[in-house]
Amino acid sequence: MKPKTPTSTPVMNTLTECSNKLYSQGFIENYKIRSGKLIALSDDKKYEHFQVKITNFFRFEGQSDPSDNAILYAIETEDGKKGMLIDAYGAEADIAIGEFIKLVAAIDKNTTREENL
Repeated sequence: MKPKTPTSTPVMNTLTECSNKLYSQGFIENYKIRSGKLIALSDDKKYEHFQVKITNFFRFEGQSDPSDNAILYAIETEDGKKGMLIDAYGAEADIAIGEFIKLVAAIDKNTTREENL
């Protein structure tokens, strides 16, 4: 059987394109990690790792500069907030973000960006 080929949604090639698409789908909150907790920047609400679900994530590679490498996490919290957390990867990765993500039990990933955007 031939694999399904998406035809209606363009590939999201940049971090900006992908974050704009997620924003249009309601992922409007911006998050950061502080003291081992996910923090919503709009109201400073704190979430433990078991209170969040990563609904998808996307990796971006800088064409000419390794410092442009990034991972975008689409996150939903148990109280219904949807937003994004961005981290570098490789040598530039934020250790606190990596440690938090490792603890999150609910992580989904579609095989292509088109399937989840």
